[in-house]
Amino acid sequence: MTQRLDYMQQSSELFKKLIDFNYLVERSSIEASIRDLVAVRASQLNVCGFCVDMHVKQAKIHGERELRIHHLAVWRESPLFNPRERAALAWTEALTKLSEQGVPDEIYERVRTQLSEKEISDLSFVVAATNAWNRLNVGFRMVPGAHDKAWGLDKAKLD
Repeated sequence: MTQRLDYMQQSSELFKKLIDFNYLVERSSIEASIRDLVAVRASQLNVCGFCVDMHVKQAKIHGERELRIHHLAVWRESPLFNPRERAALAWTEALTKLSEQGVPDEIYERVRTQLSEKEISDLSFVVAATNAWNRLNVGFRMVPGAHDKAWGLDKAKLD
């Protein structure tokens, strides 16, 4: 598959603002390990090869265990995730794949038992940022691994 266009160059001002937003999200109340899990899972759901590739490498660089990364696709059945992570993953899926009925109360109540209101709000911005990137990278067919060296992702050593 060939990249359609370079949106980073074509809309450089908007791209820079989304990068700024992303930096704010990284400084939110949500710990890096959950942000990594959420980014990989949302990218899987959105079938964004570029983002799955990037976020898996980032998670590995941040110290995430490979088996947990592999288990993200089956997190409900996996014993490798704690209740807080499970709540964050359920919220991620609900916000990424919005149903006609919106987010079920049961999922919201589960998240409320594990995260504070501030954390739920911040987590929602983490999911929103990931979904924004997914839509750009899927739409313009960004090539997985294309920016690894420039972005330091080659440090993950996942060739």
